[in-house]
Amino acid sequence: MASQEREALIRQYAAGEITWTALRDCGFENYVEVLGGLGELGLRPPIATMEGPNVAARQRGRALIREALKARSA
Repeated sequence: MASQEREALIRQYAAGEITWTALRDCGFENYVEVLGGLGELGLRPPIATMEGPNVAARQRGRALIREALKARSA
C-alpha cells in the first residue's frame, strides 16, 4: 500500500469515517500498525459512541479510571 493511501486511511479512521474492519480489509495486518500510524500523524483513535449493550460497563470503567486518577493526584 502506498504511503499516501495508508495515511489517508488512517486519517479516515481517526475521524470515525471508517472502521478497524475496513482497515483490515485494506491491508492493515494488526492494530499496533494502526496505533503507530496514528501516533506518527499526531492523531488519536476514534472514541466509540456511548450506545448499545456495553454502555453501562463502559461507564463503570470510566468511573473507575476517574477515581483512580483522583486518588493518585491527591
